[in-house]
Amino acid sequence: MNADLSVSPLSLAILGLISLQPLSGYDLRKCFATTPMGHFSASPGAVYPALGRLEKAGWIQGAQDDRQELRPRRMFSLTEEGKAILVAYLSRGITREDVIWRLDELLLRFSFMGHWVTKARVKRFLIQFGQEACRYVEVLRAQRASFPDLPSATARLALEYGIEQYQAAVRWADQALVEVGSKP
Repeated sequence: MNADLSVSPLSLAILGLISLQPLSGYDLRKCFATTPMGHFSASPGAVYPALGRLEKAGWIQGAQDDRQELRPRRMFSLTEEGKAILVAYLSRGITREDVIWRLDELLLRFSFMGHWVTKARVKRFLIQFGQEACRYVEVLRAQRASFPDLPSATARLALEYGIEQYQAAVRWADQALVEVGSKP
């Protein structure tokens, strides 16, 4: 297995979706164009090169789907190495930098966890997520306290928005932890 787990968000989305069922490039583009995953480019210039990179890395494999008569599609599925990479990536710990700069990626990871990692790992993710978000709320509050006279109301309100956003993330993590903990 490749020790370098530098998986881009697009690659993570593709690996996660393909882990659920074999998909073609067209299927992936359609998913990106019509679901909340719409912030990923549905452009052929983004999806097909990413599929090529993942296949070259040995994480996915493509096979012709001959069921369609007019234009056979190439269906992609995870390889064993791809499964191992996906599980390892989903199981990574969470840092403050993840919470500050990669919040969308964390939630993408979380969305695929139910299929690939243990319930204990999901709980650990939620605990770490809540702890790091809570720590960052304290950093933002300290910044707010150290600048009692911000240059404008809009600057103060923007900082307060950040505090509220991360407090909401903490509440979500706590609620999710309760729900995950109560499910068999």
